[in-house]
Amino acid sequence: MSGPGASCAVDGETSSPFCEGREESPLASKAESSEGSARYRQQIVWRNVVLMTLLHIGAVYSLCLIPKAQLLTLIWAYLCFLMTALGVTAGAHRLWSHRSYKAKLPLRIFLAAANSMAFQNDLFEWCRDHRVHHKYSETDADPHNACRGFFFSHIGWLFVRKHRDVIEKGRKLDFTDLLDDPVVRFQRKYYKSSVVLMCFVIPTLVPWYIWGESLWNSYFLASILRYTVSLNVTWLVNSAAHMYGNRPYDKYISPRQNAFVTLGAIGEGFHNYHHTFPFDYSASELGLKFNPTTWFIDFMFWLGLVTDRKQAPKEMILARKERTGDGSA
Repeated sequence: MSGPGASCAVDGETSSPFCEGREESPLASKAESSEGSARYRQQIVWRNVVLMTLLHIGAVYSLCLIPKAQLLTLIWAYLCFLMTALGVTAGAHRLWSHRSYKAKLPLRIFLAAANSMAFQNDLFEWCRDHRVHHKYSETDADPHNACRGFFFSHIGWLFVRKHRDVIEKGRKLDFTDLLDDPVVRFQRKYYKSSVVLMCFVIPTLVPWYIWGESLWNSYFLASILRYTVSLNVTWLVNSAAHMYGNRPYDKYISPRQNAFVTLGAIGEGFHNYHHTFPFDYSASELGLKFNPTTWFIDFMFWLGLVTDRKQAPKEMILARKERTGDGSA
């Protein structure tokens, strides 16, 4: 996930077990890079610390309102969560960051609106940081370097200014394809107003106007709680899916297969596969077993709104498993 900062508030936080004792691994140099981050102090963004703290306090309070809310409001909040998630998984991630499929204009508009509902920075910034993450994963140039610990890769990276390596290495990548898309440019130009509308106004007003829910319940459940949950399931891809799970495709990289993350992030937990084959639109070998984002893209393909879905050939997958996998699958 992209954000206003890119490092942990506590420099030198304990790194993940995977980043220690890897002298024989291709990631040994990455671990050393992570240790170097302890010597490079980054300025804390107190605005982000305060706002995120208040947001999570509001989310905890929202839990107390669930018994008082109408069932339709809870269903609406979940539907908003699904739309929010698709704006990240099918939109910012698989479409714009990795170009793993092509989407026609109506679908791109929907996904851009859903991405504004997610409120995780505009499409250009999200994709820019994500491409840097893949290119320089688990180094100081990785915005949410998992070698700096769970807290840092989950939320701490948003609490300080970006590491200088993130900025310097990011400038070397080509993002012209993003700016060539008028939908990306439009969303970037009107991002703040689109976030207010999609993330807060519409989720709050629909239950109040249509079935008479109180504005208080609508705001805290469909906006605050839904937004906080969606943020954390996205962050779990950066943290838990880089630290816990098996590595059947490449044991020399940090990303793991994590079933818990897959459930929360609607199909994004097959992370060892995804980092091994980032061009695959399904982001997993398992396809329809449980990958709601893939189901959505396939349904859009059936409607004629999606073309050119890219997939890793089975022969390539098997060969990679045998060559670099950990033998767990």
